[in-house]
Amino acid sequence: MASTLRRTFSQVINKRNIHFSSILQQSTGSKILKSVFKNLEDTNYTVNEFVWQNLDRWPDKTFTVCATTGHGYTYAQTYRMSITFAASLRTKLKLKNDDTVAIILPNVPEYPCITLGILEAGCIISMMNPAYNAHELKRQFEQIKCKAIVSSKASYANISEALSAMNKKLPVILIDNDSIPEGTIKFAEFANDLNVDIDCLKSVKRSPKDVAIMPFSSGTTGFPKAVVNTHKSIVSFNKAILDPNIIAIEEASANYQSVLPGILPFFHIFGFNALMLNLMCVGVKLVTLSSFKPEVFLETIVRHRAQHMYAVPPMIIFLGKHSAVTPAHVQSLKTIVCGAASLARSDAEALLKKNRNINFRQGYGLTETNGGISVAKKGDNNHAAVGHVFGSCEVKIADLETQEALGPNEEGEIWVRGPIMMQGYYENDAANKEVFTEDGWFKTGDIGKYDDDKYLYITDRLKELIKVKGFQVPPAELETILRTHPKVLDCAVLGIKDEISGEAPKAFIVTQPKQTLDPKEIIEFVNKQVLPFKNIKEVQFVDSIPKNPAGKILRKDLKAKYC
Repeated sequence: MASTLRRTFSQVINKRNIHFSSILQQSTGSKILKSVFKNLEDTNYTVNEFVWQNLDRWPDKTFTVCATTGHGYTYAQTYRMSITFAASLRTKLKLKNDDTVAIILPNVPEYPCITLGILEAGCIISMMNPAYNAHELKRQFEQIKCKAIVSSKASYANISEALSAMNKKLPVILIDNDSIPEGTIKFAEFANDLNVDIDCLKSVKRSPKDVAIMPFSSGTTGFPKAVVNTHKSIVSFNKAILDPNIIAIEEASANYQSVLPGILPFFHIFGFNALMLNLMCVGVKLVTLSSFKPEVFLETIVRHRAQHMYAVPPMIIFLGKHSAVTPAHVQSLKTIVCGAASLARSDAEALLKKNRNINFRQGYGLTETNGGISVAKKGDNNHAAVGHVFGSCEVKIADLETQEALGPNEEGEIWVRGPIMMQGYYENDAANKEVFTEDGWFKTGDIGKYDDDKYLYITDRLKELIKVKGFQVPPAELETILRTHPKVLDCAVLGIKDEISGEAPKAFIVTQPKQTLDPKEIIEFVNKQVLPFKNIKEVQFVDSIPKNPAGKILRKDLKAKYC
């Protein structure tokens, strides 16, 4: 009898252990943030096959047009030129599969043609900022083992200096039509050569697993690293945002075409993927702007009656808070998606006061994720969140110490995995080991949380946290408060050395035009809204806040200049 009882008791305990273990596993699994969108179907497309799949529906509609000169190309012209350009790269420059070609251009109507021509030739694109100096270009040319360059006269002096320092001669193709430097190649001679043998492209075999682009990212630390993104990962990203619950841009028809200002830099992953490549699938017109000039930007929106816009936070802050921007400037806009950096709810609502009919949404992503991890649903009005995780993707909020998955409303580092991910940093095993876990999670370096409704929120960058007496202070929290002050146009917060607390927050302020501010007014305004350890200690007024093309504050530059 006792033996039977012991055996029965043992069985019950074992069952309970199994049950408790199951609960524990389910509990841990339930902490992983899943998508509310449908899973992505596996793709066998290359980038070129994907973006041209609807070409026959709108061949004669304008694809790109320059906001200042008015020159541009239809979809059919862009396609033809990309094929001819590809054949010229193969036959005249003898480029081969997986050779890397750098594009160093602002937003110009030729950018998509150049992009798709390089890919059609079986080569890999590396997009670079045309504002880079010779030293920066040299480092990137060397990293990617560059074989050819497409640029303009505006960047040629720096390119030439970089190549000279490398003791290398590379073919340089310039988009300019006249007076190009000796030894360079005119783009038109490659893209408009009707005698080039395009049959050579039949031997180009590319698969979704092949590398398509190698843009640059600093990751969480250090110098910019080349990010390896495949055709498959790019197409996965683009399929994710074409989900009917996400895309709000109407497809072109016989009598209608959506218009967007092409203001996001195409050399940045957000502009390259979400604005340029993705919207080819719905037949939009992109009015390209080579740089952000407020007057031209506003004129473009009004003159072309732009219905939709992809933007970064500084543009939203400008539209919402600058006194020169009136409701008339934004009356044609129906939707805006803002990404590349988090935006405070108050900044979004400042814009919406000028046009309540705009459906404003935030998204979130990195170069390492092809520009996207999450975005709000079409019609969503949660302006504080960066939306929901893309289909077939997962997010883990990792405890900063234990790295265990945290639950809803708990802050930690955002980890992500899914088909949108990069392969890794090019020939950089050390960096890859730093950002990838053994089970495939990518550590973004961003701090965030999610709520019970599966909305994702970004609260700060891991490396930008200010440590005050052991407490972590997110600069973004203080910047959000500062921007609500009616006399503040823009701002940034840095941690500066402090003998007592270790670090202390310092605010850098750009005032609204014709406004004056007393530092004491700013300090009192912020500090009465936060806990004592978050108090701002110093204020400095500056003419501008340094930012990268994606709108992220360049805190290192700010610190180097003023601290």
